[in-house]
Amino acid sequence: MATAQLAPGVVLVTVPQRGLAVRTPDGRFLRVNTGTADEKELLAHLTNGGAANPRLLPLAQAFEEAGYTARTQAPAPLDGRTVVVLGDPELTEPLTRCVRDAGADVRGDLRVTEPHRTAVVWCLNKPAAEGIWEKADELPRRGTAWLRCHREGVHAWLEPLACGPGDVTSGHVRLRRLAATPAYRELAAYWAGHATPDETPGHSQASAALTAALLTADLITWANGAPLPVRRRLRRIDLRDLTVTEHPVLPVPRVARLDLRR
Repeated sequence: MATAQLAPGVVLVTVPQRGLAVRTPDGRFLRVNTGTADEKELLAHLTNGGAANPRLLPLAQAFEEAGYTARTQAPAPLDGRTVVVLGDPELTEPLTRCVRDAGADVRGDLRVTEPHRTAVVWCLNKPAAEGIWEKADELPRRGTAWLRCHREGVHAWLEPLACGPGDVTSGHVRLRRLAATPAYRELAAYWAGHATPDETPGHSQASAALTAALLTADLITWANGAPLPVRRRLRRIDLRDLTVTEHPVLPVPRVARLDLRR
């Protein structure tokens, strides 16, 4: 719904025993003659919009003609976007609430309906099994945004948003993390499931809410154009104290196959 809003830098001031005044962007104060209109109704109309009292229309038009208000459309940040939410309910439920509040149409399946306006978010409250995201890593090449997170013990990992060819995929993140640790054999075995059951409590309501908020912020950034730094950022949340750290990560270039004849 279009609403009447004060233009940037314009402020209404209620002056005791003198009525309303306008402070213009350049610092001038102008008195407002409200006539028979109610001051509170005028304030509500100019700050919240939608007032229907006909007596306010001449005043509202005068404000608009003076450049002190603008008829603006205020869509939610994810209006017109579809977000497919997959994974464990501890995370998908708060994420679904967040993205719906932001205006997205939320679905629970991988049927992509409109390239460049659909995002897939996959949330796990456990380590990502080997190969689970291999097919989904192809989504950005088809114009679908791809975002994911998983938990390893007391750490939750939020991987970079991928929304086009050449962006960082889950496969790239795994290769980069293996290359960054001397315990790459152990880490690979852990990801492959060669470990005892994890007795860590997992996400609390607070950490799940924080994760959902960060993922929603990434989706809003995607809807606004997703600058390169967001698509090269790996984040880790310490579930014990909710500390968030960021680590830059780059895609792994394709390597030509070895020619065995040489």
